[in-house]
Amino acid sequence: MELIIDNVSKTYSNGVKALQNISLEIPKGMFGLLGPNGAGKSTLMRTIATLQEADEGTISLGDLDVLTQKNEVRHVLGYLPQQFGLYPKISAEALLNHFAVLKGITNKGERKDVVNALLHKTNLYNVKKQNLGGFSGGMKQRFGIAQALLSNPKLLIVDEPTAGLDPVERNRFYNILSELGENTVVILSTHIVEDVKELCTTMAVINQGKVILKGNPLKIIEELEGKVYQRTIVKSELETYKQNYQVISEKLFLGKPIIHILSDTNPGNGFTPVKADLEDVYFSQIFGSNTNLKSVL
Repeated sequence: MELIIDNVSKTYSNGVKALQNISLEIPKGMFGLLGPNGAGKSTLMRTIATLQEADEGTISLGDLDVLTQKNEVRHVLGYLPQQFGLYPKISAEALLNHFAVLKGITNKGERKDVVNALLHKTNLYNVKKQNLGGFSGGMKQRFGIAQALLSNPKLLIVDEPTAGLDPVERNRFYNILSELGENTVVILSTHIVEDVKELCTTMAVINQGKVILKGNPLKIIEELEGKVYQRTIVKSELETYKQNYQVISEKLFLGKPIIHILSDTNPGNGFTPVKADLEDVYFSQIFGSNTNLKSVL
C-alpha cells in the first residue's frame, strides 16, 4: 500500500499559503517529513488525517480517496498529533480500554488481549494502573502511540513525537517506530534532523508550504560530499563570514562558534573539509538559498 499526494494546496482565511502544490509518493516504511516550525508540516498531516479540507489536489491510500472517503480512511489510520490531551485521573489501562471500545473492539476478551499487547509493546504494562497525570512526557508519547495502534493501522502519522523527550525516551521511541515501519506506512513529521537520520529511508524537506527536496537520505547526503567546510570563528565575525561565504549552519563548541559553509572548491582561509551529514543537507535547503540539490530517489 502506498500514500499518493498529488498537487495538494491549502490557503487559510488570513491569506497564509500553508501548502502549495504538494506532491509526494510515500511507500510502506518510515518516511521523514522535515521542516522548520510553520513550514506546513502539521497542516499536511491534519489534511492526510482527514481533520481538515484541502483547497486543491488529491490524496489516495491504496484504493481509498482520503479526501472523500474519510470514514473508511479513519478505520485504517493511526494518528499521534503534536499536542493531545489525556485524562489525568484515569489509568493508562482504563483509558486505552475506553479508546478500544470507541474503535469498535466490543468483545471484552479480545479487547483485553489487544490492550495488554499494546501496553507491552510500548513498555507501559508495568505502570498500566498508574494515572496518566503522573506520566512523564515520554510515557505520555508512548501511550499516544498505543492508542494510535488500536486499529492496527495501515497508515500511521506521528507529528513532532520526540520534541522535549530526553535521550533515553527518544531512543525507546525510535525503537517502537522502527518496528512499526516494517509493515505500515509511517509518516514522521518533525523539525529534529536526528529523528529522520535515525529512522527513515525516504524523506522530504518542506518549507513555506513547498516541498523543496525529496529522496533517500543517504543518496541526498552524497550530493554534498566534498562541498562542506567548517571553521571556528569569533562571534563578532559571523556577519562578515555570512556576506563572503554560503554559511549553512553555526553552533557552539566549548563556547566558540563553529560555522559550516558550502563551497564547490576549497575556500582556504582556515576552513577544513568535513564529512557531510543530514543536518548539512537540511540547513543548506532551509538557509542556503543558493543551493539547489536535485531530488534523489
